[in-house]
Amino acid sequence: MKTEKIFSAGIDIGTSTTKMVVSSFLLKNVAGVTHVPRIEIIEKTVLHQSPIIKTPFINKEMIDMEKIEQFIFQQYQLAQIAPADISTGAIIITGESATKGNASEVVHAIADTAGHFLVATAGPDLEGIIAAKGAGTVQQSKNNAKVIANIDIGGGTANIAVMQFGEVIGTCTLHVGGRLIEFQNGIVHSISPPIMKLMEKWSNPLKVGDSAEDARVTQLIQEMVATLAMTLSGQLTDEEHPLLLGHLPTWDKPVEAVVFSGGVAACIYENDCTKRQYDDIGERLAKNLLQYEQLQSFLWLKPEETARATVTGAGTQITEISGATIQVDADVLPLKNVPVFNCYMDTDKNKFDYTIKTAVERANALFSTQENRSPFALYFSQLPYLSFQDVHTLSKAILQHLATRSSKEIPIIIVIQSDYAKVIGQTIQALNPTVHIICIDQIKVETGDYIDIGEVLPSGVVPVVVKTLAFHSK
Repeated sequence: MKTEKIFSAGIDIGTSTTKMVVSSFLLKNVAGVTHVPRIEIIEKTVLHQSPIIKTPFINKEMIDMEKIEQFIFQQYQLAQIAPADISTGAIIITGESATKGNASEVVHAIADTAGHFLVATAGPDLEGIIAAKGAGTVQQSKNNAKVIANIDIGGGTANIAVMQFGEVIGTCTLHVGGRLIEFQNGIVHSISPPIMKLMEKWSNPLKVGDSAEDARVTQLIQEMVATLAMTLSGQLTDEEHPLLLGHLPTWDKPVEAVVFSGGVAACIYENDCTKRQYDDIGERLAKNLLQYEQLQSFLWLKPEETARATVTGAGTQITEISGATIQVDADVLPLKNVPVFNCYMDTDKNKFDYTIKTAVERANALFSTQENRSPFALYFSQLPYLSFQDVHTLSKAILQHLATRSSKEIPIIIVIQSDYAKVIGQTIQALNPTVHIICIDQIKVETGDYIDIGEVLPSGVVPVVVKTLAFHSK
């Protein structure tokens, strides 16, 4: 196969800033002539990086969708790419922006108009992982054995993703960010709710109208940095900590090295704060991080991207390519936000029917309501070697438990880690030619993940984005 070029877009709507990247991917069959085709992305080129603009809001609760759409279409013109040429990528809404009343509506409306690409709305865990990919930290961790934490600090949150050998081993998100306290004309203009909560036990808390140089501003910044240091060194155990967003840290190995990304990291590594047009604590937060003694025990590594880490990750790092030996009903693609249920197949082959029946019942209970059946994907992990008879038995079991609920709106969706998608898909189709089926392989997912599956590319593969969907509350 000759190479095939596809275009990707990444759009990050953050607490402070919005940015966009347009990239091209080169696909090629990397398997030998006599082998099963294996299409891989062999080259990624960033074609256009937008300027970083202030995220536009109509008011404190609403993102200005119109202004964001204008910005996006302007970037497409500058990149000389039509929205219809985009086959993959992600729009993600991050930090405090994800808490706004119209966050979900904004992301899905833009996804529908800004190209045929796939939409990932980032909860804080996914956000941290995407930033770690964009900052180059996931790649760095493949090259050395150290446990590395990528800390992506934006306007509202610090998203931490910890990795080793290229695998994410834990995440955590804190209310630590450059815009949690904002100033105007030398006085405190706004204080975010988590910071107000942090000061509940103070006898004399900082208030709007106090001086920007008030000692309590410095005290709050130091508390943020101390909480971050405690988190990285495994000492944060208070589930009710006012600066914790969601769950406690989930990694179980000591962090050895740190990489900072996000807008605040531009001040840490690049002394780029002169370019920041924000009247907030970002610069002082960066300075405190650099000077804080407890953080000096870690090895400090440099990122490839700082302020653009998340958007680079969204536009260039989250797309996977399915195997070439797949069976898909092109009429039902693209599919967005399909929840995944992991169906462990390391069982006796005589129990295929029972395993699938149980998985379908549990997935139905998880993802469907009484009024509304919704599509889900069954992920077959640890599939043993299958003979022709085994494939037939497995395909019959899939039809037995999924065909009655199948329609064009609710196709049978099977994801397989190994190269069995085409043979299983074709067997199902032969047994029942009327069912709509998507059977793809060489993709690794887990229960709780969601997948977007793009339209079939000329090489016969489909782009897939694996994500975790969540709009987190304040």
